[in-house]
Amino acid sequence: MLGRVNHIAIAVPDLAAATAGYRDTLGARVSQPQALPEHGVTVVFVELPNTKVELLEPLGENSPIAAFLEKNPSGGMHHICYEVLDILAARDQLAKSGARVLGSGEPKTGAHGKPVLFLHPKDFFGTLIELEQV
Repeated sequence: MLGRVNHIAIAVPDLAAATAGYRDTLGARVSQPQALPEHGVTVVFVELPNTKVELLEPLGENSPIAAFLEKNPSGGMHHICYEVLDILAARDQLAKSGARVLGSGEPKTGAHGKPVLFLHPKDFFGTLIELEQV
């Protein structure tokens, strides 16, 4: 079911500072910030040869990232995103095995313009999992 790692997401309290750190200190290529109101975040992607790192900053009061940063004020790893060929088939197979899909269970459009779903971290050893259809 799982393909390659698409990205690892890090919640940050200051997106500009985090972007500068990756760009200026680590010499990475970074994208422009992109607001994703449907997900309550603003994102920047750090482009690496083998994957991406997604930097997440809260967008609005109800952002799930705001809640994460309340518990982790310095930020930290938020989720890992794996690619899947068919997100609906993956969702259905996971549901049959007892895994919980967050939200309505229907895919939303992610930062790359592709369907995404999130899986409950309690079902995956404390790690929030994002699936992205490729």
